[in-house]
Amino acid sequence: MRLTQLQRAFPDLAAAWAASPQQLVEATGWPRPLLRAVQDHQQRWGSSPLPQLAVRFRGGRGVLLHGDGRWPEALQSLDRPPLWLHWSGRGSLWPLLARRQAIAVVGTRHPSEHGLRLARQIGAELAAQGWPVVSGLAEGIDAAAHRGCLEHNGAPVAVLGNPLQRVYPRHHESLQRQVNQQGLLVSEMAADARTHPGHFASRNRLLVAFAAAVVVVECPSGSGALHSAELAWSQGLPLWSVPADSDRPSAQGSNRLLVRGATPLLHPGDLTAQLGPGPLSSRAHRTQALQQPAPAVQVSAREAGLLAAVGRGAGLEELDQIWGEGTPSLLATLLQLELAGLLAAEPGLRWRRR
Repeated sequence: MRLTQLQRAFPDLAAAWAASPQQLVEATGWPRPLLRAVQDHQQRWGSSPLPQLAVRFRGGRGVLLHGDGRWPEALQSLDRPPLWLHWSGRGSLWPLLARRQAIAVVGTRHPSEHGLRLARQIGAELAAQGWPVVSGLAEGIDAAAHRGCLEHNGAPVAVLGNPLQRVYPRHHESLQRQVNQQGLLVSEMAADARTHPGHFASRNRLLVAFAAAVVVVECPSGSGALHSAELAWSQGLPLWSVPADSDRPSAQGSNRLLVRGATPLLHPGDLTAQLGPGPLSSRAHRTQALQQPAPAVQVSAREAGLLAAVGRGAGLEELDQIWGEGTPSLLATLLQLELAGLLAAEPGLRWRRR
């Protein structure tokens, strides 16, 4: 990737922009036609584009690049990191997303009334506790979670599968405008890019990279929400799934996640009781686990013993015998250690040390 070449060759992107053509050739080996294109852009924007970009950021719209201090580093661990992120809305939310201080809520476009109601309640509960709510602004579960968040003056973050200037589905125009005003719209697609069905699936990797945990409300087998769940597991993130009737086709995928070890979410309050107050909460004693590096996290002697028991991998039944205080207490402690970055969850109700 050419941007990576520049970052390796120069101390920062401003220095790369100010480099002469000869310096660029020596540092990157780029061909002459590409260097001429760079010179054309330098003449158009001047000696440094960074001040102009800063003005655009303050105005509530901009383009975030790798190398900016607000760029979420979790994006770089993806198989296909985005080249840039176009955004509009509350730029002050970027530092929270960079630290993964948000919760992703995903699900099917064709949910049951029960699924819609739960998604809206989850969005409202997360907003009330100060957690930004990340979703895809699609029909169904996504939209319901965003509406619940908006109704409680929360911070919705919508990761779009289309350019910011377009609305899909069309009847979400008012919803997209509200998210833009109260939260943040994000897309890796330029204004003139054509939208394809695959773009809506690829955005899943972005919303998971912004999140501290993922909630799957309702989805069938083969749903894109299952891709988000797999990404959450691969990155060691806590994963919740809402149980539903076993014969409901729209919930066969999310029910299957429970069999594989996702945490059942029976009530929205159970989620925030485990997470604690979010980064936008006004409560004085705020949980700091998501803001501190793992080595700085303080653990009790019993928690240290539990970490030692987990080692390279251990299951729930084995750990329950060691813990000795009951499964609910054990699961709550394991979740706190996950959020602190000390444990990673794996399918099948298993955990391993990070």
